[in-house]
Amino acid sequence: MGAMDGRTVVITGGNAGIGKETAVALARDGARVIFTSRDAARGADALAEITGRSASTAVEVMPLDLASLASIRTFAERVLAATDRIDVLVNNAGLLLQQRTETEDGFETTFGVNHLGHFLLTDLLRDRLVASAPARVVVVASNAHTFARTGLDFDDLQATHRYSAFPVYARSKLANILFTDELARRLAGTGVTANSLHPGYVDSRFGRDGDSGRLDWFFGLGARLFAIPPEAGAATSVFASRDASLADVTGAYLVKSRVHRASARARDADAAARLWEISERLVSA
Repeated sequence: MGAMDGRTVVITGGNAGIGKETAVALARDGARVIFTSRDAARGADALAEITGRSASTAVEVMPLDLASLASIRTFAERVLAATDRIDVLVNNAGLLLQQRTETEDGFETTFGVNHLGHFLLTDLLRDRLVASAPARVVVVASNAHTFARTGLDFDDLQATHRYSAFPVYARSKLANILFTDELARRLAGTGVTANSLHPGYVDSRFGRDGDSGRLDWFFGLGARLFAIPPEAGAATSVFASRDASLADVTGAYLVKSRVHRASARARDADAAARLWEISERLVSA
């Protein structure tokens, strides 16, 4: 009997990197795993690998483009129709872009995908999570949030006035933690916990598929010199998804499977509440 027997896990961006390794580990431990992929071919390849390595047939892939509110809504409808319970939602997918682009809904893409997409998805699945309690929301953030030293720029969340790839990414990761903390407050008493984490500097395809432009060489060099393998990078996501010691822990930030103190900006409750209110307006517009 695996520790996750009878539980259903939804993982965004599970076709590569730490998302795929998280899927393998939780499927191997008995969970039914539904993971997402924006690209159908990569999703099919990942499905074959995950089922093979986990020796589980309870693994499914579904299309999801976090840069599209319509795609998020369609995915949520499909998941809710496919399963009567969601025990763990792992908001894992993310990106970093050298050039400023916009989603089909007009949001700056890094903010739109890394934060707003997961904000909407979590909201759409929230009632099912509560009905499945005890349940968990796990948000993959990053210690990159510490580089957002002045916090979020609420006058320019879409980086329309000034765009620089890494600072925008750092602010999106700060947004991940603020969102998780506010979610934890709003879910208090429901039996659903919400925790964010730093996976470590992971040797994955992140930042090396052309999206980050001239930063590609940096991520490639860093991966060769300093990065940990995806299996190790997924360890904290897996820990946050299943470890019994976290049953009653919520609003925490985890590093190396331990509760860690996030930056002062990430612990700003007023900023978290303000971001939530703005995000609600943006995704419902």
